[in-house]
Amino acid sequence: MRAILQRVTRAEVTVDGETIGSIDRRGLVVLAGVTHTDTVDDAAALAAKIWTLRILDGERSCADQDGPLLVVSQFTLYADTRRGRRPSWSDAAPADVSEPLVDHLVASLRGLGAEVSTGRFGAMMQLSLVNDGPFTINLDTADFSAPRRG
Repeated sequence: MRAILQRVTRAEVTVDGETIGSIDRRGLVVLAGVTHTDTVDDAAALAAKIWTLRILDGERSCADQDGPLLVVSQFTLYADTRRGRRPSWSDAAPADVSEPLVDHLVASLRGLGAEVSTGRFGAMMQLSLVNDGPFTINLDTADFSAPRRG
């Protein structure tokens, strides 16, 4: 699984003009993507990493300061742009695979104690946020077991 984390002071996601998820204090927006080989273990590992990653003020994690999260599914994280001018989406898992894994990511975060708002899977969403820093990082569960360099 892949995730883009953006440290924010506030954020909201709307569908058809209706706010369906929001956070109103410092926390993280999580854009989450799924590929074909991802499992519930990947979703749980990603949740644990997001919850404990020390990227908020004072090198604190969401777990340390009860930072809220807004999780939005984002199949475009698996875009392949190496050839031509049109991205390929073949690395993104289909909805019947990805939706349950995004749901498991959210459930895992909540199980850890997180306050989580969400977007609506498969909907055309508008995401508004105030990036704090700006601060944006990439996570990929394929990298979690890789040896550290240096």
